[in-house]
Amino acid sequence: MRKTEIVQITAEGRDFGKRFIITEMPAMKAERWALRALLALSHAGVEISDDARASGMAGIAAAGLKALHSLDFDEARPLLDEMWECVRVMPNPQNPEIVRPLMRNEMEGDDIEEIGTIWHLRERIFRLHTDFFLKGK
Repeated sequence: MRKTEIVQITAEGRDFGKRFIITEMPAMKAERWALRALLALSHAGVEISDDARASGMAGIAAAGLKALHSLDFDEARPLLDEMWECVRVMPNPQNPEIVRPLMRNEMEGDDIEEIGTIWHLRERIFRLHTDFFLKGK
């Protein structure tokens, strides 16, 4: 069973109190995502050890989410967009069994209304996929 996590936004703002459910990617998809990210980081000149390059999500854990900021936007965007496939919305905390896909429409608005929430959720998605590798360090 894949790991899931409920994230409630506690920062003041338009997203305060919203709940999001993050679900771990299937193993094969996560491995492909990690390898694409590692290759993109290597192309951007980020120093990635051979061990990290060969170890998928563990390598990404070692490089860290901040390393993705070194990428050219055109290379980073598909990786960043794919992260949102892990997120669903719990629109009413009183009915936690009701969840739906995240609405993302850059022109008309979406479920996330604060930039800080975007970064917070990205960090939580990243940690959900890499915490296992970081616990031994």
